[in-house]
Amino acid sequence: MSQARPPATSGPAPGLDTRAVHEGALDPRPLGAVSTPVFASANFEYHGEPYHDVGYLRLSNSPNHAVLHRRIASLEGTEDSLVTGSGMAAISAALFTFLEAGDHVLVQDVVYGGTQNLLQQDLPRFGITHTRVDPQDPDSWQAALTPRSRMFYVETLTNPLCQMADLEAVVGFAKEHGLVSMIDNTFASPVLCRPAELGFDLVMESATKYMNGHNDLVAGVISGTAPRVRLLKLMLDHLGGSLDPHACVLLERGLKTIGLRVRRQSANALALARFLEGRPEIARVHYPGLPSHPQHARASRLLEGGFGGMIAFEMREGGEAADRFADRLTLPTVAASLGGVESLIVRPAAAIHSGLPAEAREEQGISEGLMRFSTGIEAAGDLVADFTQAFA
Repeated sequence: MSQARPPATSGPAPGLDTRAVHEGALDPRPLGAVSTPVFASANFEYHGEPYHDVGYLRLSNSPNHAVLHRRIASLEGTEDSLVTGSGMAAISAALFTFLEAGDHVLVQDVVYGGTQNLLQQDLPRFGITHTRVDPQDPDSWQAALTPRSRMFYVETLTNPLCQMADLEAVVGFAKEHGLVSMIDNTFASPVLCRPAELGFDLVMESATKYMNGHNDLVAGVISGTAPRVRLLKLMLDHLGGSLDPHACVLLERGLKTIGLRVRRQSANALALARFLEGRPEIARVHYPGLPSHPQHARASRLLEGGFGGMIAFEMREGGEAADRFADRLTLPTVAASLGGVESLIVRPAAAIHSGLPAEAREEQGISEGLMRFSTGIEAAGDLVADFTQAFA
């Protein structure tokens, strides 16, 4: 059987865009195929392997999986990676791998809703607790520690306000206190930030978003050292959150253009954010590429090649005005999710954060008039023109 090509061991390392196309490609190419075929087989010939290495789709070890594991590890700058059936599959596998009954997690005060629900509603039933901390105030973290603290969980950029934690301080604090540091890097992608290079132990991505980039699959990935990823695989084997080989091929296709897409999306978002910041209809624009963003200096230091494709902006006249504005736009689709080549817009208070009580939304800065915009790869001038006519 063709195997994923190992990384080169001599000479200068190829750039990210080259590795996104070639790293881990099957060698030899099956029947000369330029693109990786879909290995539509649930199981493979047995050659005496131990249980967790038997060729079987639930065990995430088909040739399609092997290509992705090598390629994504190369992009993240880690020893190994593991693709999963969704971003939440990656998060839950990691938490169940490195936590046990009685353990405690430090988590930044605003995280993805699925993560927060897992921490609040599910893990306490297994005796795992957490404390929310202010990611901008390292001096306050010590008070949240307990003798059973085992993990520090943060996000590179938060949803929807794109706030950026003090990532370097998180790594230092975690190392000082023997905590596993885990980060959700979805909003940045490895194009803009590689948290493993900052010292994070585990890097998670919802591969549904920028890694795939085409709004046509759901997947996740978690990366780290080879021993840690091996433990994650053993847990995922039991949880059953493997990725289908057809989705593996779509994800591999998406990765080939990740550098082109994310840089274009970042440039478009910056142009649109600058335009919005000057509009009288807008009360505030949340985008780390703007000097007005509270963590602009940090983002400028830790992100490379752009500030991401996500923008949040607040309409002065509230939720109804925001809905009318979205209805008048012609290019973006009103839909959740993010990171695809098509621009998407959504009002969080009415959709993705509608399950939160009003006071919780207010605490997180999610006003009724707040809009979240996932910038696609359309021409920046066309996006600005579309916003201009919608305002008019």
